[in-house]
Formats: sequence, C-alpha cells, structure tokens
Amino acid sequence: MAAWSLSVGIGSCTLKNGISGTWRFPSACFLTGKKNKTKPGSETLIVTRKRFSGDLVTSALQSYRLSKICASKTSIELKEQASTRSARVDDLKKVTSYLFRTKSGALVKVKVEKKREKYSIMVYVSSLELSGEDKSRLVMVWGVYRSDSSCFLPLDFENSSQDSQTQTTETPFVKSSLSELMLGLEFDGKEYPFYLSFHLKLVSRTDPNGLEMLTHRDTNFCVPVGFTAGHPLPLGISSGPDGDSWNFSFFSRNSTSVVLCLYDDSTADKPALELDLDPYVNRTGDVWHASVENTWDFVRYGYRCKEMAHSEEEVDVEDEQILLDPYSTVIGKSVSQKFLGSLFKNPSFDWGEDASPNIPLEKLVVYRLNVKGFTQHKSSKLPTNVAGTFSGVAEKVNHLKTLGTNAVLLEPIFSFSEQNGPYFPFHFFSPMDMYGPSNGLESAVNSMKEMVKKLHSQGIEVLLEVVFTHTADSGALRGIDDSSYYYKGRDNVLDSKSYLNCNYPVVQQLILESLRYWVTEFHVDGFCFINASSLLKGVHGEHLSRPPLVEAIAFDPLLAETKLIADCWNPHDMMIPKEVRFPHWKRWAEVNTRYCRNVRNFVRGRGVLSDLATRICGSGDIFTDGRGPAFSFNYISRNSGLSLVDLVSFSGPELASELSWNCGEEGATNKSAVLQRRLKQIRNFLFIQYISLGIPVLNMGDECGISTKGSPLLNSRKPFDWNMLASAFGKQITQFISFMASVRARRSDVLQRRNFLKPENIVWYANDQTTPNWEDPTSKFLALGIKAETEEETTASLVEQTEPKNNDLFIGFNASDHPENVILPSLPDGSKWRRMVDTALPFPGFFSVEGEPVVAEEQMQQLVVYEMKPYSCTLFETINSTA
Repeated sequence: MAAWSLSVGIGSCTLKNGISGTWRFPSACFLTGKKNKTKPGSETLIVTRKRFSGDLVTSALQSYRLSKICASKTSIELKEQASTRSARVDDLKKVTSYLFRTKSGALVKVKVEKKREKYSIMVYVSSLELSGEDKSRLVMVWGVYRSDSSCFLPLDFENSSQDSQTQTTETPFVKSSLSELMLGLEFDGKEYPFYLSFHLKLVSRTDPNGLEMLTHRDTNFCVPVGFTAGHPLPLGISSGPDGDSWNFSFFSRNSTSVVLCLYDDSTADKPALELDLDPYVNRTGDVWHASVENTWDFVRYGYRCKEMAHSEEEVDVEDEQILLDPYSTVIGKSVSQKFLGSLFKNPSFDWGEDASPNIPLEKLVVYRLNVKGFTQHKSSKLPTNVAGTFSGVAEKVNHLKTLGTNAVLLEPIFSFSEQNGPYFPFHFFSPMDMYGPSNGLESAVNSMKEMVKKLHSQGIEVLLEVVFTHTADSGALRGIDDSSYYYKGRDNVLDSKSYLNCNYPVVQQLILESLRYWVTEFHVDGFCFINASSLLKGVHGEHLSRPPLVEAIAFDPLLAETKLIADCWNPHDMMIPKEVRFPHWKRWAEVNTRYCRNVRNFVRGRGVLSDLATRICGSGDIFTDGRGPAFSFNYISRNSGLSLVDLVSFSGPELASELSWNCGEEGATNKSAVLQRRLKQIRNFLFIQYISLGIPVLNMGDECGISTKGSPLLNSRKPFDWNMLASAFGKQITQFISFMASVRARRSDVLQRRNFLKPENIVWYANDQTTPNWEDPTSKFLALGIKAETEEETTASLVEQTEPKNNDLFIGFNASDHPENVILPSLPDGSKWRRMVDTALPFPGFFSVEGEPVVAEEQMQQLVVYEMKPYSCTLFETINSTA
C-alpha cells in the first residue's frame, strides 16, 4: 500500500496507483470499549477503496463502496477481543490528542493512534445536548488534504452522503454516554501523512439542512494524521526524542499560511510532498512546527509562505518560490541551483585533542585572507581539488608561520551569492560549498574542520569575518517574514539594500544561534563583524546607544572565550568606513579606521604629528574607555580599496579618498628613483604598523606586492601568485615582516601590551630634541624614546618575562623629502645604541636581528647624531656595551 494520489502541484514519484484498501468505522461497542454494552444490530461501516488508474496528479479519483453490516458479537469473538487487547497495547506506537472548543461551548476531542500500519482516529464531542423531540443528530462533514487546506483531495464514494463540489463526506456520530458522542475512522497507515479537516453539523427534523458548528475561531477542526504537531523549539530541524522523527520549526509572524515541502530526490525541483500546516494545531505564537516520521525517504525540505499584505489583502509572496530554512545546518543545491535544507546531519568529525590556542588579545598578529584567492592560482602547486579550498589554506600553514602570524582572519565563508560576492550571504549556518574539495557542502564542512584543527595544532587561531547586517538581494530570508527580518514598512532605504533588522528579537536570536553554532561545531576562535555600525540601528532604523544585540553577544556564555571585533566598513559603498563610537562592555575590539587614515596621511607627508603619535601609542582617544591598546586592530590596507603596493603607485583624483601617493609618477614606471621611493614607503607602512601598540592586521598579498593596477574595487583583487614570493621584492618584504613580528614578540613588554604605556616612560622629540610641533602640518619629523619598565613594573603588569626587557627603544619617523639629523638620547656608562631598522638602507642591511652598533662620531662626544634619509623610519635599542 502506498500513499494517496496528490492534488495538483504534488510530485507523484512517491505515489502508486492500482491499490485497494479499507477504511473501517467501528461499532459503538468498540468505541466505548465496554463489552456488556454491545447490542445486537449495532452497526459497523466498512468503506472499501476500489482500484483506479490514470494520472495521479491531475485526474485520479479514488472510488469507495459504502456497505452496511449488521451483526452481534459472539462470546468467542469477545474472548478473542480480550486476548488480543494486550497485543494492541504493544502495537500502539503513538497516541496524540487534540482538544477544540466550539463557539457554543461544546468540547471536541480528537485522538489519533498508530497501530502497526494503521491509523485510528476517534472524535469525541461532549457538553452538547441533543433534543430527542425533533430527533436531532450530529454528523461530521469531513475531507482530507495535504498541500492546500482550501482544496480537499478528490474522493468518490458510492452509496454515501457526500458533496461532489467540496469533496466532503458526512459521517454520523453515535452516542456512547449521556453526555458524549463519538465516531471512529481507520486509515491504512500508508495513506499518511495528511490532514483530516471537518466541521460538525447538527441535523434535526425542523432543520434538515443542519446547523454548522465550527471552532471558536470560526474555522474547521483540523488534525494531522501520520505526523504530529511537533514542537516550536528549537527552530530549524531536529530529531524527535526517540530519533524516529524529524521536528520542523519555522518562524513566520505575518504568514497566514506555511506549507512544508519535502523532497525524496536531491536533484528534483518539485517537492514529492507538501503539507499545508494548520495555523491552530501547527502553530505556537509565531512559530510553525510539525513532526514527521523519518521512515519516509525524504532528503530535503523547504517552505512556502503566504503573507498578509499591508493592504489587508492576502497575496502570494513569490508563489512558486520554495524558501530555505534559515536555521538549516546542512543545505544542498537542486538542478535549478535552488538551495534547500537537508534532512541529513553533518557527518561526525574526530577533533582528537584539538584545543584553541587561546592567544591573549594583545599578542595577536593577524593575516586576513580570502579562502579561494589564497591558493586558487596554479602557482600554489596544489591539486586542483584542493586549490582554492579550506584544505588549501591548511596546506600553506608554513607561509603563515614564516610571517609570524598567529591568527588568520577569513573573509566571509558563509554561503553567499556568487553574483554579489562573499559579503552578501544568503545563509548563516553553512560554509560556502565551493570551499570544499568536491564543491559540495559536506566536503566543505569536513575541509573547514580539518583546516581549523591543523591551524590550531600550529598555534594559529581562526577568526571569521561575518556579515549579519544585510543579505543577498534574492533568496536568503526574503519571503519568510520580510517585515520582521528586514526593514519592510519601516525604512525603505535600508529595506531596498536588504538590510536585516538586527535588533528585532527574532533576528537577534538567529544571529546568536549562528555564532554559537560556529564556535561549538567548527571551533572558531572569534568573529569580525562587517558593517558593524548597522548593528547599532533600532527596529525603525534609529541609532541606539545600547543595542541589545551587541550587548547580548558581549555577555553570551558560549561566546565568552571568543574574540569579538567590530569593523564598520560597509560593502555597499566600498569606501574607508566612517568612524562610529561603538559600545563595547569591555569585550568588543574594533578595526581602527582612524589608524589607517592617520598613518596613510603621515607617510605621504600630510597630517599632523599628534595624530601619528596617538596611533602609535594605541589610539588612546578611542580605547581609554576601559579597554586598552589591545582592542585596536590596526590595518594599512584591506581587501577593498588599494593594496599596499598600489597605495604608493596610484593617486589619481578618483582615488582621493584612498589617501595614497604615487611617489612621483602614476602607475607602472622604470624610473629608479621612483621605484626606490615606493619601496621605502612600503617598508615605512609595515614598520609603523608593527611598531604600534595594538594588533597588526596584514592583508593577503601585500607581502609579495599584489596589485590591482589602481582599482579600489573588491572584485578587482587577484588570486595570490605564489611565484611572486621568490621575487626580490617578495623575499625582502616577507623577511622584513617576519623580523618585525619577532621584534614585537621579543619586546612584548612595550609592543604587545594590554594597557597603555605610562606617560613617564615616553619622551617625544623633534629632530633637535626639542618638543615637537604637534599641530603644525609642515612638521614631518617625529621621534620617541621609550624607557623600559623596571622589573617591579613589569611584574605588576603581568608581562611575561621570557627575555631581558630592560633595554630602551628609540624610534624615528621622517616623512619629509630631505634628510634629518636626529640626536639619540645620551646613555649611562656601560650602554650603547644599536640600530635595528633603517628603512632607507638597501636590502638586506635595512634591518638586522643582532643590530648594528652606532657610536658618536668623535670619541670625546657623548651624543650620537644619526642622519635619517628622506621618507624613512628607524628603530634603535640599547644594549650593554660589553655585549
């Protein structure tokens, strides 16, 4: 026996015809369960389905014959019934009850039982008085449906009271007690799932047409058969208590109808089964839910929604569109490239002894990369199925360690629109399938977990850029409940850009659940929130000083050990982001836009010295609010805008917002002087970035000079060319970055601090050791001396002492086009200065691990004068003169 033929729009692939079956309406004795109440002449109604053939979807009508049998039960039959009662109890697998109330106050209870391969439905009506004088009787007018509650499945009964237009059947109740009426229906188990929809009709001699009785909501009574109401939580899909069913839970406040669509073929475009969820039985608050036994061979699922328009007219929202469950953790693509939720769980993964490196925030050195672009180029020399995937990133871990990196920041890896790019996601619980070796979701999941595990084993944390403020224009959450998820009806500008209403409670919940999932399922170490300023918008687009989502993330217990970073860059305008005062609760770090602007301005010879000094010392104007310099993520270039090499090569009028300088000639050139100046500027940028308090963020490709030929557009970025690492430029810049990372680690007492430097330990100088002209835009030279903390101060500040850290530092910055003579501070006897970095010197001498001693030009002089070339930076450190 197989399932019924379905109405139009339901695939027939799971259905068969030419099958006969029986519906049995038990006698009153069986309904009451009392043998002594059995009376001769009690009726048993048997409905037998005839064979039929034809198109199952469009024209199949099932014929039934209604016969009447009058018989009394013998004592032998009663004994047999008693002996099989215990077997019936064993056969009972599930009993579900539903209670309704009519407008007149009568109570209607429906009990659905599964016994082996059959479903028994008992309907009880109480608190309803029938008049004996006019021979009133109660009948049930019923039909069954699946995909459309307004259209019953077509059935053709013989010798039965039925309506050929509405496809309904009338069945009378029998009296089981003084106050209760009942009837029973029995269905073949293979006919499920479906809904039994009915209303009551009180027929009397004075009113032969009958008085219609509906629920207190003025609707038909409706109960699911072959599936249950399910549970509203958790949202998404989950297993039943015994693992024998799927529980579907789906939020949609404004939908008047939600249809659960189930597929039995992963490549099919049309569902094999659709269930029009009942708004009374299958809805709790704003959550629609149902539980379906997993004995079916369904593999994927989705939903159709019908929403009430603001004009109060019911309209279809993309009527043919089947929507992806936003909480589905496994998704798949159909032949028509439609994404659906999968009924399969993520494959188990052996994490072994994996543990997060749990690196203190102030000790991070971050490398931002695009998963595909990092190893996609053939020069990566990886197999084609590994290049451009998570596995490819894992294969290049040695390069990350060479750079001194201990954290990678991955550009968004959530499933995204390939047309718009990774910053326009359509799903928040699954990695992009193209990042798996076989371009499938399962391989992407396993590949990412293997990558995280390997990076962790090498002491490298994994941070994710995440986009929760907006989605792709199509797909995503559109059509589920636009006025809840988006700004529909609240802010047309935000809604037109598919901005999510992040501080709306249901959207908050979705975002929190997504973050928890990536931490628990993928062992992710932190998140960088793109377009974070939009997280501060209220439900009507207004600015919030205390946004509930940001606060909830800060205090969520499952996220307590993760890094939280706010990045206010907006993918919609691709410009350097505007500055926003971001609420933090001492948990949120920020990508420091002001740092990028001020450093770029100084290196190109503009800006004021006070801005540079503030950025080098940890941006106290931003982070002295209870945080500290470790909460500043410092970048010079990023994946949007100009790359590092382009910042010193292009500065046309259209690039004014990039604050770049071409060093004398626009674009490519063969002029040696221009090329040397550009090389020094690149060194200067990297030097300042790594010498500053805060977290340096290096962008993929900057170490080998990847260029977009002056295009600031995100889609202009090229894949990482691994051959460029072997070039003269690639070798020296990679070695310099590695050296500066080692300097930061060695002098963590100064450069990797959670707290700001003490003012008494910093001395600022102009070139002649006078006080700098802080606000003079013509002043382009700045130097500072940093006194090492005493051993007591170091211990009190909980700085690890892995090496002696009692050496002073002297750092100079010359952004002018002429040399400057700088006087190094005098030292006590037994100490001397050594030069660690001079970005104006040729490679390999412009930096040195051991350092080059510098002494006074004349033996009688105690002061050391050092000439700094144009456009250069220097670093000096004191050492014991006997060393």
